[in-house]
Amino acid sequence: MGSMTPGDPPAHDSRWLGATELTHAYADGLDPTEVASLLLELAEAEPTNAFCLLDPETTLEQARASADRWRAGEQRGPLDGVPMTIKDLILTRGWPTLRGSNLIRPDSDPWQVDAPAVARLREAGAVLLGKVATPEFGWKGVADSPRTGISTNPWDTSRTCGGSSGGSASAVAQGLGVGSVGTDGGGSVRIPGGFCGVVAFKPTYGRIPLWPASPYGTLAHAGPMTRTVADAAIMLDVLAGPDARDWSALPPPVGSFAEAAGAADVAGLRIAWSPDLGYGVNDPQVLETVQRAVAALADAGAVVEQVDLQLGDPVWAYHTLWFAGALAVVNGYGPGAMERIDPNLADAIARYGHTSSQDYLRAVDCRMALGQRFGALHETYDVLLTPTLPGVAFEAGVDVPAGSAVRDWTSWTPYSYPFNLTQQPAITVPCGVVDGLPVGLQVVGPRHGDATVVRVAAAYEQIGGWEGLGGTTKGSGQG
Repeated sequence: MGSMTPGDPPAHDSRWLGATELTHAYADGLDPTEVASLLLELAEAEPTNAFCLLDPETTLEQARASADRWRAGEQRGPLDGVPMTIKDLILTRGWPTLRGSNLIRPDSDPWQVDAPAVARLREAGAVLLGKVATPEFGWKGVADSPRTGISTNPWDTSRTCGGSSGGSASAVAQGLGVGSVGTDGGGSVRIPGGFCGVVAFKPTYGRIPLWPASPYGTLAHAGPMTRTVADAAIMLDVLAGPDARDWSALPPPVGSFAEAAGAADVAGLRIAWSPDLGYGVNDPQVLETVQRAVAALADAGAVVEQVDLQLGDPVWAYHTLWFAGALAVVNGYGPGAMERIDPNLADAIARYGHTSSQDYLRAVDCRMALGQRFGALHETYDVLLTPTLPGVAFEAGVDVPAGSAVRDWTSWTPYSYPFNLTQQPAITVPCGVVDGLPVGLQVVGPRHGDATVVRVAAAYEQIGGWEGLGGTTKGSGQG
């Protein structure tokens, strides 16, 4: 398979514009329909299998409505006319939500209801380009499924884009939408964000309401995926706030996340740096690249200290909670469903899903202790930095890198799932390239510390030097 060369000139300036740049252009006369038409054309031909649904008639209808509002001076705000994609786990009115599974028929539901995040994008006037690929029921950290096949990485289409929000990351990295709404139950926005060189933010649990409730329970978050921290913050301002259908949704945030991104100042902030959380093993070049990013924040005035957390890997607790949810969702499709799903999912459920109530409660105890440990850390430090991933994207079409002694997807993403257990906000921001593939820096904050996480990520992004696929400078340090 081929590759897309970083730095290739964009086919059209509007493809690579951020939300603020686009809305300024709309105010100056650019037609949202022109932008949507271009992106639909490019999406039809894109080489990574990121999209699982395109509906040009509906998309262009939304774009024309936005154009009318801009001409009348009645635009709805910072996302009016801005193109977005939706991960195919999230209900979207008028479009089937098939979750990467052959267990779901397109005609099994009238598809008349939006999930809260989609409803808020519509209310804000965003233009929905289509739905993007996910592994079956979002169960793993790569993006292939029995229904849609293999989705790949736009930096090198022989490599994985990560998952489970892999279609989202691939589309955003290619300039096919300013942003995408993904979900993250164990790293599912941050893993593909790291592999594809985009910004991906898992906010504090409940910050973005979810409905229907995830079968993975309170591990699951929704989050924005964009090419810049500023755009992620704008999306979060739109998506955050309670919805009556989500009993665990948080109250409206205090202040604007876009303003936090605009502050972009780390002077005096106390930052902990952990290269491995006490149990991870990194590719040396990836570690070196992330260490340069950490040093850049120290040079910008942050007080950075390396911490020795001496944590044990909580993956056993994560597996207990995660695969109990996976078993429940598959069993919901009745007898014979287990034989019709991704064989690797069936295997993982057989190994981890049939757990006792006592095992489940022990996993909850581990989760609570981990939350207390990080809560204590954040009494001293404003944020924690880690690599997003210990390596770069591996070959597409497999769940683990070649030669792995372990068949679990969690084995190669040790720095993501702990913060689903603790429900903390965590963002990945691109920080360089190793062997032609992106590397990410993860910024983690205390629960409800979303604005500080945004502030640190935006400050790092402004240090300069990152070149995305469109040639836009938005981060630091090539590896």
